[in-house]
Order: sequence, then structure tokens, then C-alpha cells
Amino acid sequence: MDSFVYRNPTKLIFGEGQVQEHLAEELKQFGTRVLLVYGGGSIKKNGLYDEVTSLLQEHGLEVHELGGVEPNPRLSTVRKGIETAREHDVDVLLAVGGGSVIDAVKAIAAGSKYDGDVWDLVTKKAQAADALPFGTILTLAATGSEMNAGSVITNWETHEKYGWGSPHVFPAFSILDPLNTLSVPENHTVYGIVDMMTHVLEQYFHPQETTPLQEHMCEAVLKTVIETAPGLVQNLEDKERRAVVLYAGTIALNGTLQMGVRGDWASHNIEHAVSAVYDIPHAGGLAILFPQWMRHHRKLGRRKLVQLAERVWGIAPAGKSEDQLAEEGIQKLEQFWQSLGAPSRLADYDIDESRFDEMADKAMINGPFGNFNKLNKKDVLDILEASK
Repeated sequence: MDSFVYRNPTKLIFGEGQVQEHLAEELKQFGTRVLLVYGGGSIKKNGLYDEVTSLLQEHGLEVHELGGVEPNPRLSTVRKGIETAREHDVDVLLAVGGGSVIDAVKAIAAGSKYDGDVWDLVTKKAQAADALPFGTILTLAATGSEMNAGSVITNWETHEKYGWGSPHVFPAFSILDPLNTLSVPENHTVYGIVDMMTHVLEQYFHPQETTPLQEHMCEAVLKTVIETAPGLVQNLEDKERRAVVLYAGTIALNGTLQMGVRGDWASHNIEHAVSAVYDIPHAGGLAILFPQWMRHHRKLGRRKLVQLAERVWGIAPAGKSEDQLAEEGIQKLEQFWQSLGAPSRLADYDIDESRFDEMADKAMINGPFGNFNKLNKKDVLDILEASK
């Protein structure tokens, strides 16, 4: 494995009733002026908005708001948040929502302390030197953004979507109460499950040798989600399964699984190009693209694909070639996601080949990519073609 340094400064607060117990004291250590950021209004329907605002007012905190963060958070919304934060000289930000809201808050936090346009930070023309502190109340198990320093922002005007990060944008704290995820509808529950599984798989497929512990940890998270997800989709109000999946989403991308390895992340890059053009759900795109990326690498990644088939899916190797085992494992993954209700083809989103070249160019903006194996434009086009 590679040498590594691991640091995660986020304080994780997990369990029922933790918002009431911890939120005010966590925020007040940074000041009294708070910018509350949330998405399309689901927190107002389920009562969390009233709970949070009442709690902050009871403790004498001055609350300003930015609502309407999109599922693929947009640069225009981030800029509006920066303007609001500066106008009211806020001390601390609070993201209440899923990964999209948290991603937007990370950009607002860094952009508020940057003299230029925040898009410079997203496109890596500049590096964040500081950021406003922020906390999160997670309402959707999916991205792991509640305990990492990564973010994805979309510039809808130019149809660009990029991941970026900075050590300055780790959340100061994140509160995870499974009860706050009970109202998540079935489709978003499924998207979250797909998203966290792809995060694990991106880290599973890496070029480093002698990493048995990392591989077994990845397999354990995958098996736990596979065991838990069907029952959760059948009973969305199962708080025990909600808790398991909530914690799995955090572990999937808080740095634990990637110590000593460099995951691939090519499938995410391709999906960013697709959803920059079509604005489809991120995890929906991944459910379509990731199996085709696996097939594209069936020869190169045979050992890992066979290992995944045997250890995670329990496929017996007797009488089968390695290529057959690899393909059976890929099919099991596809079947599992489809059984939950995830899409399987780009056509499910009315996407045809007419803009494949444009999407491939967007994916190639920084040249060949992928740590497991570098992809060029032809590779991207082949994967898109196989996904249509």
C-alpha cells in the first residue's frame, strides 16, 4: 500500500434526539450569526425546519436563510449564498439537508473568504486559503459529504460540473439522526444506496498491491448495504435500517476506506459530464455507467472483479472461468440496483448518442483520467455507447 497521512477533524454526532441536545452549543462556539442553508423545502414538510429555527432562536442566535439548493447544486446558488453571508457578516453556516446542500455550503464557506470568483476554486485555478466554519444536519444517507472535504458544483450556464475539495471545508460537526431520514421518499432512498455503494467501489478498484484490510473493509460495507437495503425499500419507516444505511454512507466516503490506496473515480467523472448536460440524478447516472465501466475493464481488473463476485455476491467459482465469474458479479450488481428501482440505461432518462461526443469532451477536460486505469476519449465513448 502507499504511504498516507489521515486526518478528519469533523465531529460526528450520531443518534436520535441529537439535534436538540447538541446543535446550539456546537454553533455558539463560532458566533451568533448563522446562515441556514437548505434545499427544496422537504425540511419544512417534515417539521425539521421548525425544530431547528425554534431551537436557534431560543438560544439567541441570529438566523439568515438560503433555501432552494438544487439536487445538483448550482454555481448561481453558491454565489447567492456568498453574497448573503457577506451581507449579514455571518459567523457560521448550517447545512440542513443531503449531500447537495452540504456541497453548496462548502463552496459558500470557502468562497466567502476568497477575493475572486468561487468558480476559480471549483475549477482549481486557485486554492482556498480559509473558509467560514459550518456544521451539518444530515437528512439523506448518500454522499458522505457530512464527513469529508469534497464537493461537487454545477455551472449550468456553461454545462460544466466538477468535483473539488480543500482541507478548509471539512464540516466542524455533523449531526446524524436516523429519524430525520424517515421521510425520504423511495426514489431518493434508492439513489442514496446506489451512491454510497459506488463510493465504496471506486475505492475498491485501485492499483495498489497488498491491501487486504482495505479490500475487506470495502466488502464489509457493501455486504451490509446489500443485506439492509431491500428491507428498507420495502419499509421506508424502518428506523433501525435507516440508521445502518445512514452510517454506511458516512463510512463509505470519510477517508476510512482510502487510507493507503488511490481509488479510481473515473465513473464519477463520466457521470459528472453526463449530468452537466442533462441534469439527471447523480446516482441514477452512476447506476447506469458503473457496471459498463466494470465491463470495460474486465480483462485488466479481473482479479478484483472475481474477488468481488465471490466475496460480496457469494458466487461459487466451480466450473467457471475468471471471465465468467467477473461477468456474473457485474450482473449481480446490476440486478441488485434494478431490484431496488434504479435505472439501467441512459435511455431511461431519454438520453441518446446525439451528445456523446460533447459529454466525452467534458469528461476529458483535464486529459486522461482514472487511477485504476487511465481512460481516453475513445474509452469514454465506448462506455457511453454500452450504456445507452
